[in-house]
Amino acid sequence: MQIILVSRSKKVPKTLDLACRRMRWRIAAMATVAVTGCMALGATVALALASPRDRALSQISELQQKIKAQDIMLGAVRRDAQRDLDALAVKLGQLQAQSARLNALGERLAQMGKLDDGEFDFDQAPPVGGVEDTTGSAYTLPQNLDTSIKQLATQFDGQQAQLSALQSLLMDARIESNLKPTGMPVQGGYISSYFGTRPDPFSGRNARHTGIDIATPLGTPVHAVAEGMVTFAGIRSGYGDVIEIDHGNGYMTRYAHNSKLIAHPGQRVRVGDVIADAGSTGRSTGAHVHFEVWYKGRVVNPLAYVRSHR
Repeated sequence: MQIILVSRSKKVPKTLDLACRRMRWRIAAMATVAVTGCMALGATVALALASPRDRALSQISELQQKIKAQDIMLGAVRRDAQRDLDALAVKLGQLQAQSARLNALGERLAQMGKLDDGEFDFDQAPPVGGVEDTTGSAYTLPQNLDTSIKQLATQFDGQQAQLSALQSLLMDARIESNLKPTGMPVQGGYISSYFGTRPDPFSGRNARHTGIDIATPLGTPVHAVAEGMVTFAGIRSGYGDVIEIDHGNGYMTRYAHNSKLIAHPGQRVRVGDVIADAGSTGRSTGAHVHFEVWYKGRVVNPLAYVRSHR
């Protein structure tokens, strides 16, 4: 089989003899090159058309992965922040409880110290003031808020310990004051006979008077001048009906010539408790209270005690 190629320029026609093996290989090689070129051109065109889409999809996938990672990090931050908030809430509750204890302790100390009402109002914030200074920098929160809260809690603990120690001192002083004879055993009346040497009201001779006599109407309530334990309630020679109270710390008081005994031995009495009614029993010329103060086993002049105030 032969193929004749005729040119328009009227040159000599060319004849391709397909029966020749060399010619067939040459034509096959040229066809293969042409097909390969077309395929390469098509792949190039397809790649040029498809690559922007693939790149966009790849970038979107990367962004999605980053977003997922950021969501995980954000969740961890939120959990950490919530734990910090919970811890701060617990510490805030502890500080509020300590503040309430300090306020209660301060109120008790104000009562024990007999401060005027309103001098310390623990329900209100302390008043503060001053000229505004605009040249300073703005207030910023401490870098470590947890450390500041711990320092404040430590300060509260120290203040509470100091106030508790002060309360103990005041309490001890109050107890000691309550145990010390103070004031008159009766309301009203007057001292009709003092401590020391005096003419005996019955014999007229000089005699030692171991207490003071307080003239008062019959039946006037007799009060304990200090806290203590009643150690005797009965009749003593010359004294008539007697009440004796041991106050501790070496103090003992005696109330004599009573018309009626109210307290009984072993009874614990407090300051101001009624222990008897005034009378004129024993060696007595009229209704009065014979009052004695003993300290460490010795009778002492009670005048300084009845004139003092608690």
